[in-house]
Parts: sequence; C-alpha cells; structure tokens
Amino acid sequence: MKTARFEIQTEVGIHARPAAMIAQICVALPSQVTFKCGERTANGSNLIQLLRLGAKKGSVLNITAEGGDEEASLAKILEILSSRFSDTKHDPKFRIAFFGTKDYDRIFFSELIKDTGDGSFNCDIDFYSVRLTSETVYLAQGHDAICIFVNDECPPETVRALHSYGIKLILLRCAGFNNVDLPAAKECGITVCRVPAYSPYAVAEHAMSIIMTANRRLHKAVNRVKENNFALSGLMGLDLHNKIAGIVGTGQIGQCMARICKGFGMTVIAWDAYPNQKLVDEGLLTYVEKDALFERADLISLHAPLIYGEGGTYHLIDEAAIARMKDTAMLVNTARGGLVDTEALIDALKRGKFHAVAIDVYEGEEANVYTDHSDDFLINDVTARLQMFPNVVLTSHQAFFTREALQAIASVTLESAHNFNEGLPLGAAECK
Repeated sequence: MKTARFEIQTEVGIHARPAAMIAQICVALPSQVTFKCGERTANGSNLIQLLRLGAKKGSVLNITAEGGDEEASLAKILEILSSRFSDTKHDPKFRIAFFGTKDYDRIFFSELIKDTGDGSFNCDIDFYSVRLTSETVYLAQGHDAICIFVNDECPPETVRALHSYGIKLILLRCAGFNNVDLPAAKECGITVCRVPAYSPYAVAEHAMSIIMTANRRLHKAVNRVKENNFALSGLMGLDLHNKIAGIVGTGQIGQCMARICKGFGMTVIAWDAYPNQKLVDEGLLTYVEKDALFERADLISLHAPLIYGEGGTYHLIDEAAIARMKDTAMLVNTARGGLVDTEALIDALKRGKFHAVAIDVYEGEEANVYTDHSDDFLINDVTARLQMFPNVVLTSHQAFFTREALQAIASVTLESAHNFNEGLPLGAAECK
C-alpha cells in the first residue's frame, strides 16, 4: 500500500472534468485507488463519489493505492490533479440534443454538465426519450450537436436534415458507428465522434457470463428451482478447461475475453484482419486463419467491428462458416448483430448444431432493445424463434451496461463535445 498527500491548488478543484478523468484512469489502473477529503471517502473509479468529495482549492486529499504498481498509479493521479483545466473560452454553452434518453443516461450526463465556467465541459443538454429517426430528427433544431446510441438511425437523408438544422457534430455514445452514414456526414461538413473504448472489461465479462449461462443451462435451472423442480436432466454442460477458445477480433475487448478464457485454462487462438504481434509474444494467443479458427474452436467469441462491402465482416458467420464449426461448438456475440446471418444460425440450431449460443446483439434488434414491449403484440419474430431453443440465451444489447462503462461513455462523449467546441484535437474519438 502506498499513500500520498495532495493539496489542491487549482481554482476548479475536483469538479466534473478532473473527476471524470480520474475515474477513467482509476478503472484501468492495476491498483485500487481511494481518496479521502475530510470525513468523506471515495473510490477513485466511482465518478459520483469523487464529485461528492466536494474537494475545492485548498482541500487536502489523502490518496491510497493498493494492488499492483502502486507508485506508478499514484503518479498518474497526481499528474491529473496538477493539471490546470483552464481551456474553456466561456463562449455560449454548446447545445446538445440527446436522443433515446433512459434514466441511467441522466445519472452521469446530468451530473457532469452541472459545472460552469473555467475548465468545465461547457455543455447544455436537452434530453429526448425518442430514438433519432427521420420522423424525430426535427428535434435537433436549435442545437449545435446531437448525441445518439446504437439503435438510432442516421442514414443520408437524416444527416442532410441535421445539416439543414445547423448541426455541426454527431456524438455517438458507443464504440460502433455503422448506423451513421459517414460519407454523407463528411459531405455535409458534420464531424462524427464515438467512444472508442468505454469498458472492454464490461463487454468481455458479459460475453463469458452469457455463454456460461447457455453452456450450463443456468437460465433453465433457475426457473426450475423456482417451480420446486430440482431435476438435472437437460442441464448438462461442458468444461471450458482444456478447450480451445477462438477470439474473432483482438482489439481491447477481444484481448480481455482472451485473458478471461486463459484464466479458465483454455488454449486461445484468434483471427484478426490486423494481427497484434505483442499478444503472441506475451503468450496470450496464437493467430490462425479464419476457417481454421471456425474448425478448431470449441468456444467462438465475436469482437470484430461491423464492416460492409467486399472483404468486410458483414455476415462473417454465415452458412459456410457455421458448417465448418464443430457440432458441439459454443458461439457468443456481443459485438454487432450483422456479424451473424441470423437465418443461417436459426437453420443450424434446428439441425442440432451448437452446444450453446449466447447473443447480446442480433439483426433487427433496433426496435426492440432498451424498450419494454411486454404488453405489445409480436411483430418481429426473430427473438421468438431464437428463444425457442433451450441452448440459446438472448440478452438486450446490455454487455456495456456497468457503472464504469456508463460513466466512461458520459465522460468521453462530453470531452469530445468540449474539444470540438474549443477547437481542440479530437484524437481517437473522431470517426473518419
């Protein structure tokens, strides 16, 4: 355990922007960092707790790092605390139309825009519960930017409508941007930003959670016990130990999933259009050809971006790919629905293919996810057909849904808005 004492010298103290940056840094640190200011204590990775410290100029912080690489962790925190955060020009606030608002969105976005003045995000948000579509795009009028999510629709005609309303920036509070027509945005002079990485741990952990649920039939087991049925027939699973995990896409999320699989005692193979030799050198995984991965892997986990066109990843898992897989293979998709040909998957499941399938994303999910349809008539039968298989687990595009991920999404999104408004570099957040 290492400790440090720091007296805040900046006028802004630990307000929204420094708190957001500290929380993001602490989530990724090997140490658990704790802050104490007077009688109040905060976990460094908890944005709301940091803001509740009420740390102002002259406040004394006692900071503790416990875990791995404690000195380096403290050094990173002290570097942020020493930053001036004095780049706001005090122009009129940057107005954002926020589409598809849920109560959990407001928790962090509303908290982070409370601060005003020097060093703040300097943004104002109008929250709308409806998704962005051609019918709701008019709500963007009077704003400088819009903020949308994975189930919002931004084809060329919508982009042009946004341009006519004076929109300069499209903020995606997610990593994927396939629902925005980038050529149309470029033509209209609209900048598009995303959240390149919010919490790869959240997505990878969910992927393992749902495939293990399908593997061990936990969804069935829980319901049985509720009905006083303790029989085990139909609940048999497979050991993951000594099996082969095939990771499709080795970005940050894919790497996290590979490490989880390694922890289960699995051999990890991978395919990526752009292999990362460092992962091979450290002994985490071995790259193979795509077809070889499909043929050899017992567990196939998808973490690739959705890319249309020749050489892209659209329907990467099609009839031919499925035919190459073992009949006892396990498939999990927490990336993008379009990676899997849903009809081909359903046909294969009907023939008894796959020991387990876990799906957090699927084609045609846009009208379903994040909405309560329990009192509605069934219009799209894809979910019903998928759920009729006892070896399939379906969730509602929720792999990202952790506190750490939500606060990172809010922080990065507002930092992009701030940087755009101040004419500062947008870095990896900009979609090109």
